[in-house]
Amino acid sequence: MSRELANPAENEIEPEEDLEDLALGEDYALTPQFVSMVVDAADRGDSDRLRELLSALHPADVADLIGFLAVDYREVILPHLDPEALAEILSELDYEIREEILESVSPETLAKALGELDSDDAADVVEDLEADKRAQVLAALPETERAAIESALSYGEETAGRLMQREVVAAPQFWTVGQAIDHFRRESDDLPELFFDVYVVDPAYKPVGAVPISTLLRAKRDTPLAQIMESLSEIPVDMDQEEVAYIFDKYHLISAPVVEPGGRLVGQITVDDIVGVIQEESREDILALAGVSDGGRHGDVWDMVRSRLPWLLLNTLTASVAVSVIQAFEGQIAQVVTLAVLMPIVASLGGNGATQTLTVAVRALASRELSSVNALRVVNREMIVGLVNGGVLALVTSLAVYLLFGDLRLCIAFAAALIINMFVASVAGALVPLALDRMGRDPAVSSAVFVTFVTDFTGFFAFLGIAALILL
Repeated sequence: MSRELANPAENEIEPEEDLEDLALGEDYALTPQFVSMVVDAADRGDSDRLRELLSALHPADVADLIGFLAVDYREVILPHLDPEALAEILSELDYEIREEILESVSPETLAKALGELDSDDAADVVEDLEADKRAQVLAALPETERAAIESALSYGEETAGRLMQREVVAAPQFWTVGQAIDHFRRESDDLPELFFDVYVVDPAYKPVGAVPISTLLRAKRDTPLAQIMESLSEIPVDMDQEEVAYIFDKYHLISAPVVEPGGRLVGQITVDDIVGVIQEESREDILALAGVSDGGRHGDVWDMVRSRLPWLLLNTLTASVAVSVIQAFEGQIAQVVTLAVLMPIVASLGGNGATQTLTVAVRALASRELSSVNALRVVNREMIVGLVNGGVLALVTSLAVYLLFGDLRLCIAFAAALIINMFVASVAGALVPLALDRMGRDPAVSSAVFVTFVTDFTGFFAFLGIAALILL
């Protein structure tokens, strides 16, 4: 192994120094000094020091550390992680790195680690295993845990069924607060590690209400659960995870029951899972808006090329159509060469204006703030914004054009074209994603290509057309 980080002498610290304070900076990111200390201990084969350093980190921080290290160093520190820590770390790792780690861990160790996880996190890890190893790991698990993971994997990807954990806390509606608390204390080993509500169920195990833990602890022991339970938002097991995130955000939920088609309670989703979904969906939308995929820290070059090249080729086609407008006016450009200098400015400013509107529209569609109900009002607002912005820009830039070229007619053509293009850009930036969404397409994926085409085409055509009428 070759070291690329700091000199070992620089990594020495006094024994009394707090490793936890040293590990993370003010932004909660791992410090270069701490990463260098881990690398130094690995180089020296100092197992005790490695365990000391790793034990000072939260599992999420260990996952970050593994992401920063080269493959050789990952193989060195992996054996120093106990199964309980390994379980939590696996659920925090990036997809590509987790696949690599899973290949080097024995099925027995993996089975032991998965036993420490909730069923949703365990299923997420098992999904990344090769078929043969998955069978070996599942065979090594206790029957109950194996059934829970297999059940989770039977649901579609990015659905509530795949996202939920099957461990729930439920109680019949005829129980009192005292009966519920006594039962939970007796059966504490079977309770989920994290829960916020007790779901009150009828004899068919269908949820009829929920009692928040805070309410349960404040109530008197002889109070019936049915008397203090609150209404709940049920999540169908086949609901898309983006829809689930929207419901959590809209109703400010901490947890929600998941039900199968017959209404029977089969699991729960908690807010910690939803935070991950929101981040994932936001990242996907941002990347899709640019027509790229997330290469991550260890993305494959060819995968990244394949994800980006098709959109660039489509953009080449639309740009060629837009440029054909220039060819149609080549005679006018030859007579007034200044047109060739100014026309890219009109197209560029229109493109920037469209990108602003497009970004706002895509975000509004994703958050359900924009729909057919208020589409007309939003488009009208963007039209006004486009006209105002176009007018201000036209006034400022046409003045600069006059100072440079001293031609009033050229200034008028430039200003008129800019106002037209800014107006069209605002309308296209709002209407294109709306149209794609109505057609069942993801507006974040291809909107930018079509909007860029509209602003380029309009900018060239408006400027050259008006200039031909006024100047020639």
